[in-house]
Amino acid sequence: MPNTATLQREAAVNVYRNVEQGLKETGAEACGLMFIHCAGQVQPEQQVRTHLEQAGYTSFQVWQDSHTQAIAVLLPGLTLDEVHYEGLRIKHELQESAPGADPQITLASFPPGERPSKATIQHMAESSKLVDSSEIHIYTLEHTADDPERILIVDNDPTVREFLQLRLKMQGYETYEAVDGLAALDLIEKVTPDLVLTELNLYGIDGLPFIHHIQKLEMEQPPKIVVLTEQRVEQTISQCFSSGVDDYMTKPFSPVELDARIRRCLH
Repeated sequence: MPNTATLQREAAVNVYRNVEQGLKETGAEACGLMFIHCAGQVQPEQQVRTHLEQAGYTSFQVWQDSHTQAIAVLLPGLTLDEVHYEGLRIKHELQESAPGADPQITLASFPPGERPSKATIQHMAESSKLVDSSEIHIYTLEHTADDPERILIVDNDPTVREFLQLRLKMQGYETYEAVDGLAALDLIEKVTPDLVLTELNLYGIDGLPFIHHIQKLEMEQPPKIVVLTEQRVEQTISQCFSSGVDDYMTKPFSPVELDARIRRCLH
């Protein structure tokens, strides 16, 4: 007999499959998709349905993803501006009717002929849990001729690595990860990242020696270095900047601020 975790994963897969099928059935028109995740035990599925009915929509569909606890909302015929507007209205209504819900929303609109894969739909659902509640994240499927910028995440905490990897992929970066300094140095030579986002407390080579090793690698374009660490000692921070580190942030950190600092370093 399958356990609860297995059943939850299967239910989530069914949601993604339903969303994928719903998108295909919309035919030759734009189609909006929204994932809403609320804090705690708040499950606003019925409130979202009621809001859309009162707004006059007749062909929308709503599903509850039991794996991510996100609400999936399909809005046929809506452009990105229209989906964003409804996202703002739903967010405001949930904040008013369910204090503490802290709604996090990821949304997109797919033009005629462009439909996301089930894997993309799943990524959208998971990303809704990571969005800062002060913003609405607009999910895009932009394909450009330029290669995405590459970021190497170096941290011995798997939870931190997973969070950062998903967050950075949401921003369109190509990500790699390493658990320690030696593995990171090996990867830097292989994948030539544009930026290294690293903790200072690492196994093997760590701290300033690790940063010096990065800078000594024979590379045409050395990577930018952003330190994301628990170390708050002023002397350490000063030494890092003196050693050529591009930016320094301490944990716990604001994901939105980290996004901004990485963009500033790369551009």
